[in-house]
Parts: sequence; structure tokens; C-alpha cells
Amino acid sequence: MEEYSVRHRGRVSQTFIYLGKLFRMFLFQNDWKVLPMAAVIAGLVAFSVGANLYKTMEGTLMGTFALSCICIWNGFFNSIQVICRERAIVKREHRSGLHISSYIAAHMIYQAFLCLLQVIITIGVCMLMNVKLPVGSLITPWPIVDFGISLFFITYCADMLALLVSAFSKTTTTAMTVMPFLLIVQLLFSGAFFNLPPEAMPFTNLTATKWGLTALCAQGDYNSLPMVSVWNSALKMKDVEVEGEKPLLTVFQEIEKNNMRDDLLMKTGELNQNHDYDFNPVIVLRCWAWLLMWTAVYVILTIILLENIDKDKR
Repeated sequence: MEEYSVRHRGRVSQTFIYLGKLFRMFLFQNDWKVLPMAAVIAGLVAFSVGANLYKTMEGTLMGTFALSCICIWNGFFNSIQVICRERAIVKREHRSGLHISSYIAAHMIYQAFLCLLQVIITIGVCMLMNVKLPVGSLITPWPIVDFGISLFFITYCADMLALLVSAFSKTTTTAMTVMPFLLIVQLLFSGAFFNLPPEAMPFTNLTATKWGLTALCAQGDYNSLPMVSVWNSALKMKDVEVEGEKPLLTVFQEIEKNNMRDDLLMKTGELNQNHDYDFNPVIVLRCWAWLLMWTAVYVILTIILLENIDKDKR
């Protein structure tokens, strides 16, 4: 009796087949909606915290934290449902010869395309709203490119984490339930914006926000900026009377009269420098390396999970 062998397509061929499918979904199944959403979010953040970004220490810390949040939010929404919504199809096609590595490679390329567009849109919105961006370059000859690479790595890292959650989740409902928890973890453990107990600080290394915020602060030369919070807090006490006089008001008037305010703000910033944010290419490269490492970890875990999808009886 004659036997027939089934010839499956190679990994590269399968990758391009699924990549074509993903781009068709982008055009015809409204996956493109993540792009205008990225513009809206960037606009809201630029309006809220963009005025002091890369102008003061406090404004830079808050602004870079907000930018990191934009990237995390975009990355999560890009891929949190993409695998779980077609889980049954993946299981069936895997039994028919689908290479999981090809399937994930197609998603990686497609998600990189989405992340790149979102970063371009975010930077474009910031420039349109006159938000100050870094003016000094550390890695490439162009500061805007350094800045964009950091945003891309943060977004892509979050994207691959969401892809891992999507691979683990049986339904889209489960994936969307897990996502807010992951978002809160990313925000709380950013390592700078919230005061965490010392024993919790090692956990900040697990988040994209910590490395993204650090890279963005370093690129904006955080330690060369003035600090205004001390001045603003003291200014609120200018009308405090001591024995019928207002000594602080007199001091403030003298400072303003001699044009010493800016020097005082710069001196305050100098005394509150954080050397984790030094204008140093080594710091930026280390942050990029951490983001790439976690991205690779998430991809590997996703492939391992899906390779065992046939054994999943959920």
C-alpha cells in the first residue's frame, strides 16, 4: 500500500504567512485603532505634565514617569488579547505542523511595527505641543533618536510581557483581568516616583518602568537641572510673622532684587543630584540591555508555553 508523506512549510515561510495575516488584520479588523489611542494618551500626558519636562528635576521625574506609563499602556494593549483570542486555532494548527517559533516570530515583527509607529506618534504629539525633549545625545548623533529608542524598548518590553500573558490566558477575559494588576506593579515599582521600603527596591529591577525612567532621565541630563520644590515650599511661608515682622518675605525680596533666584534653584538641584541619572552613555546602555533582556525572557517563556499547548486541558 502506497504511503504519502505530508510536507510542511519551513519556519521562515510560516513566519511570513502569519505576518501577512497579522497585517491584514491590522487593515481590515481595526487593529489600527491602537495608533489614534496612542496619540490621545500622548496628548493628555503632554498637556498634564509636559510643561516642566526636562526643565526642572521634579518636572523631569514626573514627565519621564508619565512617558514610561504611556509606553507600558501602549505595549499592553497591543498584544494582551492576540493569542488568547485565537487559542483554539493555534492549538489546532500546531497539531497540523505549525512551528510555534515561526508564529511568535511573526508576532514579534508585527508588534515591533506597531510599537515603532506608536513611538513616532508619541514624539510627534510631544513636539506638536511644544514639550521640551532631550537636546544632548549619548549614543547616536541625534538626541531624538536616542530618546525614541528608549521609548521603543520600553513599549516593546511591555508588549512582549502582554504577549506572554496572552499565551498563558485561556480567554480574553482572563487576560484583561490580569492586565490591570501588571500595570499597577509596573507603576508602583518604577523605583523612583514612589517611595518604597528598602527591602522592596530589588523588585524594581523586574519592571520596564524602572529602566525606562532611568534612561529617559539620564538622556535629559537630570542632574544639571534646577530643583524648585524647596523654593516653592518656602515661598508659601513668606507671610509668616515673627514678632510683627515677616523675615522670610524680606529674604525672598532680597533674593529677587539681586537676581539670585536661579542660582539658588541650581544650587538646590546640585545638592539633590541622583547619580543613577547621570548624563552618561553607560547608564543608558545598561538600561537598554535590561529592557532587551526582559524582552527576550518574555519571548522564550511564551514559546515554551505554546509549545506545550497540546497538553493544556483547560
